Formats: sequence, C-alpha cells, structure tokens
Amino acid sequence: MGQLLRRENVASFIHNLQKSGKTVVATNGCFDILHVGHVRYLQTTKSFADYSIVLLNSDKSVRSIKGPTRPVNNESDRAEILCALSCVDYVVMFDEDSPRNLLDEIKPDVYTKGADYTMETLPEADIMIKNNTKVEFITFVEGKSTTNTIEKMKNN
Repeated sequence: MGQLLRRENVASFIHNLQKSGKTVVATNGCFDILHVGHVRYLQTTKSFADYSIVLLNSDKSVRSIKGPTRPVNNESDRAEILCALSCVDYVVMFDEDSPRNLLDEIKPDVYTKGADYTMETLPEADIMIKNNTKVEFITFVEGKSTTNTIEKMKNN
C-alpha cells in the first residue's frame, strides 16, 4: 500500500532512498476518475525503478488546468485511491499547474510521461536534462481518458 508524503518532507525522503541505492521513478497527473488507462500507465511507470512516486495535482491545480467543474473526485479521495494500488509506492500533492519545481526538488532517477509528448515538447525537459533524469514515454490505452468517461456519462 502506498503512502502519502508531505510536500515539505518529500525531497529528503526521496534522496534518502536514493542514497541507500534504490531507484525512484516519478510521474504526475490529476488522476481524477481512475480508469484502466491510468492503471496500466502506473504499472508501466513502476517497472522502471524500485520505488514509484505520483506527483498529484491538488484540487486547486486541477481546477486551474481543467476548469471549475473538475476535479470530480477531491484530492484526498484521489490520493487514497492511488495509494491503494500496488504499483504506487508514494503520492505527494502539489498546488502549481506544473510539477516542474517539485521534480527539480526530488530529482527522480526516471520520469514517465505519456507518449503524446517528446523531449522536444516536454515542458520539464530542461529539468530532466539538468538533473540527469532518464525520461520514458508511455503509450496510452486507446480511447481511455477521464474526459471520455465524463462525456460518456453526460450522454447516457
């Protein structure tokens, strides 16, 4: 079962894991309505390191990115659901629109992002390069997204 970490303690916690010889992979997202695409993405993410950490957009951050009707599930529910997955070791929330600052603080060994990005379009690429973080791009499950789920619910 995963563990929710406090933002102010996360960097030292992750660095201690790395000092003990463990590798850490990070990913980020809203993970609003969990679906099979999310689960497969997180399982693949976990396969790249000893420990996985999800940088979870807070409710404030989700509203800023997705609009006033989101998230559907609040941040504590989303964090608890993610922590229940065996492929998620740690979760930490952030309020900004982007995880750039948090990624620069924790300096994961690996960072995963959806395959709709490339190194040329990845907003965090400069931080990954500066911190020598390997980036892995993961293919999405076709047709599986929170937006599609919400639309399907509206239309039924």
